[in-house]
Amino acid sequence: MTLLHGPVMSLLGRSRHSVRMRRRTVRTRFTALYGSLFLLSGAFLLAIAGIVAYAGMDISQTSPFTGQPQPIGVQIRVLQEQLDQVHAVQSRQLLAGALIALAVMAVLSVALGRFVAGRVLRPLRAMTAATRRITADSLHERLDVPGPRDEVKDLADTIDELLERLESAFAAQRRFVANASHELRTPLATMRASLDVAVAKPDPAPPQTIVLAERVRAELDQVERLLEGFLTLARTQHDDLPGRAPLALGDVVSAALAARTADIAARDLTVEVAVAEAVVEGSPTLLRRMVDNLVDNAIRHNRDGGWMHLMVEPAASEAVLVVETGGPVLDQDQVDRLAQPFRRLGADRVGSDGGAGLGLSIVAAVAAAHGGDLALRARPSGGLRVDVSLPLAVAVPA
Repeated sequence: MTLLHGPVMSLLGRSRHSVRMRRRTVRTRFTALYGSLFLLSGAFLLAIAGIVAYAGMDISQTSPFTGQPQPIGVQIRVLQEQLDQVHAVQSRQLLAGALIALAVMAVLSVALGRFVAGRVLRPLRAMTAATRRITADSLHERLDVPGPRDEVKDLADTIDELLERLESAFAAQRRFVANASHELRTPLATMRASLDVAVAKPDPAPPQTIVLAERVRAELDQVERLLEGFLTLARTQHDDLPGRAPLALGDVVSAALAARTADIAARDLTVEVAVAEAVVEGSPTLLRRMVDNLVDNAIRHNRDGGWMHLMVEPAASEAVLVVETGGPVLDQDQVDRLAQPFRRLGADRVGSDGGAGLGLSIVAAVAAAHGGDLALRARPSGGLRVDVSLPLAVAVPA
């Protein structure tokens, strides 16, 4: 299940980030394009108006002379000087007005270009926001963009078709895992019963047969744990949380440790517990399975005579469960991949210590199904720190 879930959601996350980057870039480019067009248009119109105004200046024919008549040459020279002065003043006024108009037009062009770009990209922004809200648990949602049949509508319909195919693929995968796990339980039970009957016959079985029967029974138990892990993953990733109820997280931790007293004593582990009152709401079965997996992981992947610390504390609006263990210094890159199915540290192989390789992946799935999160960190001094955060239960007013 998560083999498909992880890469797909990682791809969707990268796609959404790149869409946001492209949206800002495209809007900037559109703003520059539209603003430049508006500005050039305004400058062109101002230039035409200036040319027309300059060419159409009327030359006053009013005589500037009020005294005695003067020679015609002097009159022409004086008139020419006055016309040049008037022309210079009008040219300066026209240039100043054109510069002011051009500055105003530049500001208006940028504002208008940004507005037009925003209007053009509004459907794409709506599609981006709707796509960002869709996750693996809400693939049933669709963009359903209204409007005429154009490029934006075609893009939205294509994304809707992709979401429909993804939803079908996820549903088919969940059904397959659940059905296969259920169907395989019957032959496993039959094989175990047949093995018990064969060993329990009146005639004593050869020693090698007894050893072989014990090995087969151990392998059958391992397969059953693996199937149970598959069922848990399928249930949590489908948001199937049966019997939601408030649950004290500290009590669950204490019960898990009490049930494993013999295993802790067998490895001579030192256990420190600091439990505060923190009530969460969810499926008691799945939450107990989550805590059991964390405790089992802390016991199994520890060394004889080692230690483990467990702490439960409320923080703001969530409860935090911390499990720390000692050990060798770990690679953080490998630790980050432990929440994926069948991922182990170093050269460990699945099932080499009785585990199915699904423990932390189930913890991550249960935490996510309850609105929480799992964080894995390699301790600088060696060992592993696991933080599980879950929303606190909403108090019901009396």
